[in-house]
Amino acid sequence: MTLASLSPQAALPSPATAVWQLGPVPIRAYALCIVLGIVVACVVTELRLRRRGVAPWAVLDIAVWAVPFGIVGARIYHVITSPGSYFGEGGEPLRALYIWEGGLGIWGAVAGGAVGAWLAARQLGLPLTVVADALAPGMPLAQAVGRIGNWFNNELFGGQTSLPWGLEIHRMDPTNPGHALRDDSGNPILEPGLFHPTFLYEALWNVGVAGLVLLLDRRLKLGRGRAFALYVMGYTAGRFWIEMMRTDAATEILGTRLNVWTAVLVFLGALVYFLRVRGPQEYLVPVGGVPAPLGAGDAATSDVSQVDVSREPAAVGAPSAYRVVTEEQFRHFQSTGEVPPPEEPGGAEGPDGAAEPDGADPAGRDDSGHDDSGRDASEGDGGARPPAPAGSSETSVESAAPAEPAAARDGEPADAGAAPGTADRDR
Repeated sequence: MTLASLSPQAALPSPATAVWQLGPVPIRAYALCIVLGIVVACVVTELRLRRRGVAPWAVLDIAVWAVPFGIVGARIYHVITSPGSYFGEGGEPLRALYIWEGGLGIWGAVAGGAVGAWLAARQLGLPLTVVADALAPGMPLAQAVGRIGNWFNNELFGGQTSLPWGLEIHRMDPTNPGHALRDDSGNPILEPGLFHPTFLYEALWNVGVAGLVLLLDRRLKLGRGRAFALYVMGYTAGRFWIEMMRTDAATEILGTRLNVWTAVLVFLGALVYFLRVRGPQEYLVPVGGVPAPLGAGDAATSDVSQVDVSREPAAVGAPSAYRVVTEEQFRHFQSTGEVPPPEEPGGAEGPDGAAEPDGADPAGRDDSGHDDSGRDASEGDGGARPPAPAGSSETSVESAAPAEPAAARDGEPADAGAAPGTADRDR
């Protein structure tokens, strides 16, 4: 009689193998689930970043930094919180580098990934809060997929249960990781009884957290990292009670698992941030690298003869930086291509809606009565300025060079290839 025959029929079986050999290369189910989870998070984040105004495929540049940092952080957290397996009596310090054997802490993954995402965001000119809010629903979905790897590894289960969804657990071979021990007949050996599938509880909880973040983010228009804080609160609330159900060996403080204390502290930190930080959703417009397209208003007022059709269009590159704007400004930019002018705090609103600097005069004179060229303002209405030609505005004469060509004075622009209105957009 084997241990397998002592176990009742289970509603949820577990795989007896978590590693397959492809020639000399081992294919590990745990690693495949982690990679698939990363892909899911990247897809969700990419879609949400594009809706906020970020250039396509920016998530790949972020992932290049965030994923390695996240893996390193996850492993460091696991080693620090379970030092006996590596540095205790009989431990092997070198095995701390064997991440393919499992042992990645989500807390370290989030912390390390945040550092990598911050470095990438600085290079792309992106606010970290925009990246975090875009990632908020994708992160729990990635964790849900990753938990399937724990099912393959026959780990992260709870105490015994008689519920219909009780889980079979194989006795794994310590000398052959990823494979169950087998009896004399070659059948995999099961642990007696059925167990709570806590990995499945967490996976389902994470899917619910992703839905909650999407729902409240759409209704409340969360910004400035509050959507990410909501994800952290939702995840840690579930991790608290799920962690209490687990029976695998873990470091304890005051008789309670370390991860339970961590969940409480992280939840409180996220709650404080969510309550204290306020602000609308952040949308972005490019600052440099991508030329602003010709708006509908420009196309209606421009002279076709002024457009140089033989000139090749400017190459469109990735923006060198972004500027945070309101949702209304972003929608206007999407429909017209006009980048909203930067707002200068404390200034009066100019005729075009942009804020004028404090003390500035629309004619270019400062508070002392002098214009930008150094002439006294009192001379402006005298004979020091040449009379304006018929059909031209006083402003255009005032901004013209002293020795402009005759063609420009007669109304013909000096540069026939320049589209009207571009100076205002580039200012």
